[in-house]
Amino acid sequence: MTSVAAVPDVLRAIRANLELTQTELAERLGVSYATVNRWEGGDGSTKPQKVKLASILALAEEAGIDFADPGDSAIVKSGRRSRAAKGDTKTTKPMEQMLWDAACSIRGEKDAAKFKDYLLPLLFLKRLSDVFDDEISRLADEFGDREVALEIVEEDKELLRFYLPKEARWSVISGRESYDWPPDDRGRSTTPKDIGEHLTKAVRAVVRYNPSLSGVIDVVDFAAERNGERDINPAKLRGVVEAFSDPRYRLGLADVQPDFLGRAYEYLLRKFAEGSGQSAGEFFTPTEVGFLMARILRPRPGETCHDYACGSGGLLIKLQLIARELDPTSKVPLKMFGQELQAESYAVVRMNTIIHDMDVDLQRGDTMINPKFRDSVGGLQQFDIVVANPMWNQTFSPDILEDDPYDRFAKAGGVTSGKGDWPWLQHTLAVMNDGGRAAVVLDTGAMTRGSGSKNDDKERNIRKWFVDRDFIEGVVLLPDNLFYNTSAAGIIVILNKRKPATRKGKVLMLNASRRFTKGRPKNFLDSADVVELARIYQAAEPVEGEFAVVEAAELVNADYNLSPSRWIARAADVEKRSIPELLDNLRTLDQQLTALNAIVYSLVKQVAK
Repeated sequence: MTSVAAVPDVLRAIRANLELTQTELAERLGVSYATVNRWEGGDGSTKPQKVKLASILALAEEAGIDFADPGDSAIVKSGRRSRAAKGDTKTTKPMEQMLWDAACSIRGEKDAAKFKDYLLPLLFLKRLSDVFDDEISRLADEFGDREVALEIVEEDKELLRFYLPKEARWSVISGRESYDWPPDDRGRSTTPKDIGEHLTKAVRAVVRYNPSLSGVIDVVDFAAERNGERDINPAKLRGVVEAFSDPRYRLGLADVQPDFLGRAYEYLLRKFAEGSGQSAGEFFTPTEVGFLMARILRPRPGETCHDYACGSGGLLIKLQLIARELDPTSKVPLKMFGQELQAESYAVVRMNTIIHDMDVDLQRGDTMINPKFRDSVGGLQQFDIVVANPMWNQTFSPDILEDDPYDRFAKAGGVTSGKGDWPWLQHTLAVMNDGGRAAVVLDTGAMTRGSGSKNDDKERNIRKWFVDRDFIEGVVLLPDNLFYNTSAAGIIVILNKRKPATRKGKVLMLNASRRFTKGRPKNFLDSADVVELARIYQAAEPVEGEFAVVEAAELVNADYNLSPSRWIARAADVEKRSIPELLDNLRTLDQQLTALNAIVYSLVKQVAK
């Protein structure tokens, strides 16, 4: 017999080896889901009785599990698949799997683009709850007792960054702890009839105590109905809560690395994007592209950073992460500013920045028509760093560009009536301060359209204006099939209003098109390649097939064609071999051809007979 202390490990191993959910395991053991959840949590509040313990051991034997002796610490050895222990949560893969398992548990209830509406607020609530527990434990160490700490917090909620009422704590949501719902002011019961109503009540309670989370955590009604039917079946929703309740996936302060949760979150966005095609590409920039932009820009502590089409906030977050990596001892964070048009994305970016403990000034609105960040005299606020991945090839009405009150277009190369890529770069330039630098992702056609044409071309004229004034520091050609809204390559344009002396009058061309890892359904840049590409760019030394420094005079002669593929000859794909080796190969091929001819002749001769 194994010790009762080993039960949580045993249950997790059983579920792993037999591929059972907690609900399915509960059915096999003849108990409720909540009971299994409490047993697996291992908090000591509930222990299996002798009969149920015997059932657990019998099921463990079926699963091929061996136990340590009762006197030992709880160790479970499996003859099949192993499970990560709680101490192994500082990796990304288990969390990614948990998130996608949760998404798959409601597949069919909602299309992929809607998964995030339900999963992300739940993920955020789980994070808040686990951090709340951590802060209570910290106060318990200070005051000597957890119950005393909870009582003090109830009296002074300012001791915590975010206070969670009991009904919104994950231990109650998951069923590990009971909660007596108080009657309303007319004496009627307020007890929710299912998990959907419970979650809706929980997030609304969180907002009552934390008004700053309004529009972040309460963006959906988990109990919403259409035509008398729930949008998400409560049983499906309970499966999501179950997935999030796995003890391996605790999201407290000491459980995860600083960017662990953010990367898992972006994994979920990537999976949504795979299923929702073009619309997903509007808010999701591949993680590795964002890190490449941040490594090229090399943000410094205290700099102001702006993304005028910030989507989920990924580009701003990566600037902060790279700034910390470059200067880990600095206590001065970047100052972040983001604008987003879509209400849904606006809620997501607020959630994402809170998850990362980042202070970001976020505004909603159409950047092209109504840029929200203004200076003291009503002009555009300017920043040290600007990053963006605006919609590619967007068409704007010429009236908007011609009558712009901020003079972003007519005085910066002119107004184009075609694609909207260069208007975005004109806006970028307008919000860069005198020493500002920027990285903007655009369609590759923005670098070539109009070059070589005998007719006057407005896009080519804007490129000419930027090159002649030496604002373009570099252009990076990305690999094909990275982005979810297109299989096209995309480019990163690097602007700099104060180029180093060694880069004046030149444009750095980086062809990263071959630096990709094949993926399904999309390719990706390996993290080592991201670091190497940034190093090549910063070194600014020619690399055959990848990097070239192009003089402005050469660009003029090429009619301002700024495509890296125009300036960088790709290294030959064939292997270089000596002439004797080639002659040997030729002789071998000739011999093979002679032998094949003999076989064909023999076959034809037999048919002729």
